[in-house]
Amino acid sequence: MVSQEQRRRQLAREKFLRQQQRRTEARRKSRVRNSVIASALGVVLVGSLGLYTAGAFDQDEDQDKSNANAEATPSAEAPSKAPDPCEKPAEGKVASKTWKKEPAMSIDESAKYTMTLETTCGTIDMALKASAAPHTVNSFEFLAGEGYFDHSTCHRLTTNGIYVLQCGDPTGTGTGGPGYTIPDENLKDKSLKDDTYPAGTVAMANTGQKDSGGSQFFLVYEDSPLPPSYTPFGTVSADGLKVLKKIAEAGDSTGAGDGAPNATVVIDKATVSES
Repeated sequence: MVSQEQRRRQLAREKFLRQQQRRTEARRKSRVRNSVIASALGVVLVGSLGLYTAGAFDQDEDQDKSNANAEATPSAEAPSKAPDPCEKPAEGKVASKTWKKEPAMSIDESAKYTMTLETTCGTIDMALKASAAPHTVNSFEFLAGEGYFDHSTCHRLTTNGIYVLQCGDPTGTGTGGPGYTIPDENLKDKSLKDDTYPAGTVAMANTGQKDSGGSQFFLVYEDSPLPPSYTPFGTVSADGLKVLKKIAEAGDSTGAGDGAPNATVVIDKATVSES
């Protein structure tokens, strides 16, 4: 007999598989549309191709429809919005750089690395797993050094079913990427037990296809049922988790547990350092 917990995990997995299928089709249509627009205007579209979308963590179409229906019901009340617990972003512009291929390996896989996100909501430190996920850590060391994440928003917060904050897209749309992809790594990490990403995990988002990670990543602030398909490459510090939970408490823009954070979450500065 299937337990309630097993059924909950099964439903969560099925939901994300449906999401991935919809996003694959949406990205195909987006590429065709963008190609037509580019031909007509004679310009190059930067950052809108959607080739490196974080597939498992884009807004769910079914959820959008149910929210619309709820809003149309006279008895439905709009959710109250919690106060913004964060500060104003530092002055500066988001990077628009892209690269054609993954950067050459330059990190010492035997060394310890730390990534620090100085955000409008507080500092989030995380220990990186260089030996277990060298390509991923090397890519983040490169991108952080290029200022790629600076002034970018964390564009998605989920507070229902799974509990993550998603960042790493300079466009803030969930469709941006660095122009290259990196291989999946460390999918058999000992921390991923029972198809669950534990609180504190830092993992790569992807399109739902193998080796499709780019720059988008998610920070888990509560244990979240997910299949082991997303490269775990770091662990958030205890103080960093407090920042994440503060962001989560402010809720999301939809009020349904999946949307843009109500908190103003901007990465003022991202650095990766060897310790």
